[in-house]
Amino acid sequence: MRDTDVLIIGGGPAGSTSAALLARSGHRVTLIEKARHPRFHIGESLLPANLPLLEQLGVADEVRAIGMQKWGAEFISPWDGRQQDFRFCEAWDKSMPYAYQVRRSEFDRILIRHAERSGAQVIEGARVTAVDLGQNEGKGNADVQAEVQHEDGTASRWRARFLVDASGRDTFLGSRLQFKRRNSRHNSAAIFGHFTGAVRNEGDRAGHISIYWFDHGWFWFIPLSDGATSVGAVVWPYYLKSRTRPLNDFLLDTIALCPPLAERMREAQLISEVEATGNYSYSCTQSHGRNYLLLGDAYAFIDPVFSSGVMLAMHSAFTGVTAIDTCLRTPARARAALRNFDRVMRHGPREFSWFIYRITSPTMREMFMAPRNILRMKEALLSLLAGDIFGATPIWGSLRAFKAVYGIFSLLHPRRSARARRLRQLNLAG
Repeated sequence: MRDTDVLIIGGGPAGSTSAALLARSGHRVTLIEKARHPRFHIGESLLPANLPLLEQLGVADEVRAIGMQKWGAEFISPWDGRQQDFRFCEAWDKSMPYAYQVRRSEFDRILIRHAERSGAQVIEGARVTAVDLGQNEGKGNADVQAEVQHEDGTASRWRARFLVDASGRDTFLGSRLQFKRRNSRHNSAAIFGHFTGAVRNEGDRAGHISIYWFDHGWFWFIPLSDGATSVGAVVWPYYLKSRTRPLNDFLLDTIALCPPLAERMREAQLISEVEATGNYSYSCTQSHGRNYLLLGDAYAFIDPVFSSGVMLAMHSAFTGVTAIDTCLRTPARARAALRNFDRVMRHGPREFSWFIYRITSPTMREMFMAPRNILRMKEALLSLLAGDIFGATPIWGSLRAFKAVYGIFSLLHPRRSARARRLRQLNLAG
């Protein structure tokens, strides 16, 4: 039996960030990662709110070296040719004017190697196959025991004072403890790949993420610094189920359905295998227990439209580390620390989800295509798009006003709104 203070499952942004921070605080940390870095991962677009976290973690310079500056985003409506350019410098807080587009294989490698340099023990090519949380052993933080299977066929057993589930969409604890729930308000699938030769914007718009609506959902177009472009479609499940051709061909056929995107991809060549994932929106009913917590996608995932995944994962790690440190050093304050962690974990998905659920509705498209800054609504919306939702920026009154205007516009177009609701309900049914 091997001993550690904190055992972390998963070496993505949440796991590697928490490992580095805990090790720097003097805790013995062991991180178990099933793959070996670098490895492919989707989710290449960061938010401005990521940058202060990268600075605090101590990896800002390394990420800057691999990143492509992203000063904003553009939303394109193929039906009428309109497009709207959003700049992060126009958000409420002007101090976070840009973010980065990154290859996740390189970004995640930077984070996990930083965790190792910070003093965490990193074991790659290994899977946690079982855990015993010891929840019936007394009133304190009972030890966690875990079984690990290594890629060379050997196994090891670990004892830890605290367990962190940062397993991402594997949802290790959420699945085993039956906390995971399908999101009944959102049901999407995604198909994506990497290309070379796609046409990019010029000047300071070269790093923009482009969002294209189309009849079956929306596309992302993410330029990377090495010349590759990540292109994917987030679609209603019925559309993915209609596939009769291989995935590579199906993605190309889907791109052809959106003329302005197809024009940018006319000379592009696919340089990766196309991947697909279905019915991926979920959340867990609990974010923590007495001696464990769930970070990032291991707790919840809704939709990639606002590129919030990495920011939420890293922010959850910073908040989770504070809670874990309190639990281990000051057990009398553990319950309050975990309650605060839970509050923060629920805040992010809740604030993004209202907009995500409506992003394909005609009313939301119109509001994005013609944004107004009445009552500072545009600044507040850009703050949300920048990920500035956890600090003191006073955006909430303006976002409530945005939601009220959305409701009024929906009432002013009852037939269009009713048609959109019917389509949404049909698609939610799968």
